[in-house]
Amino acid sequence: MFRRKSNSPKDEESVVLQHERQINELKASLGPLTGRSLQYCTEACLKRYLEARNWNVDKSKKMLEETLRWRASYKPEEIRWHEVATEGETGKVFRANFHDHHGRTVLILRPGKQNTGSIENQVRHLVYLIENAILNLPEDQEQMAWLIDFTGWSLSTSVPIKCARETAYILQNHYPERLAVAFLFNPPRVFETFWKVVKYFLDPKTFQKVKFVHMKNKDSVELMRSYFDLDHLPTEFGGKAALQYDHEEFCMQMARDDVKAAKFWGFDEHQFNGVEVAPEPECLVPPVS
Repeated sequence: MFRRKSNSPKDEESVVLQHERQINELKASLGPLTGRSLQYCTEACLKRYLEARNWNVDKSKKMLEETLRWRASYKPEEIRWHEVATEGETGKVFRANFHDHHGRTVLILRPGKQNTGSIENQVRHLVYLIENAILNLPEDQEQMAWLIDFTGWSLSTSVPIKCARETAYILQNHYPERLAVAFLFNPPRVFETFWKVVKYFLDPKTFQKVKFVHMKNKDSVELMRSYFDLDHLPTEFGGKAALQYDHEEFCMQMARDDVKAAKFWGFDEHQFNGVEVAPEPECLVPPVS
């Protein structure tokens, strides 16, 4: 007879100790770090990269070193809202003013409101908002949730495949284990054609996080209820709250968050990336939380 696998506290403790050793091993393998690389490579960060590579230290090291090179070149922490604000005018991507039941930051994506043609700027805008979502995570939370509303989406207005591929690459390789779940809400049938191509860019872990949600499906409604307070969830996603994107208000919030980001990364809060930053305004509108 085969014995059932034991999940005793002793076994769980053994796994915890093993993971601690792997985290320390990864940290040591990176060698001495300085500046932003040192600030980036927290214990929680090392753990995310190890989880993304099934706790293989060598593969995790390679992945993390590639990210450190990318961050040194792309400088995502230096992107300012005014540089990408044009991309956000239609509210195609923005941070929601509510969290899910786990306290995760929520990004709302509305691909049907695509308003520009530059892939480089579209990706830069999304990277800015991913960094912003991370900046606004509660202390005990590492991940975000995405709500994707397909209202108005069509193949003619969809982002180019190249943009989708680059987005998937950056999310999976430079923000591992940051995405908890992505809800694709009411995608039209024609989306299946687009999805058949895009899904091949996703690694198995990311693929499992993608949930298709249809408003008329009872299981979909229950799924959304299990993640969100329906009183806070916008009606577009099956909730009861009215959603009205106000670009001017969001711009003010991002200006405040740029100051917060400058402080976090150790920049002079009034001189960020060589551009003067306006002092944080008094509370003209309630901050998005």
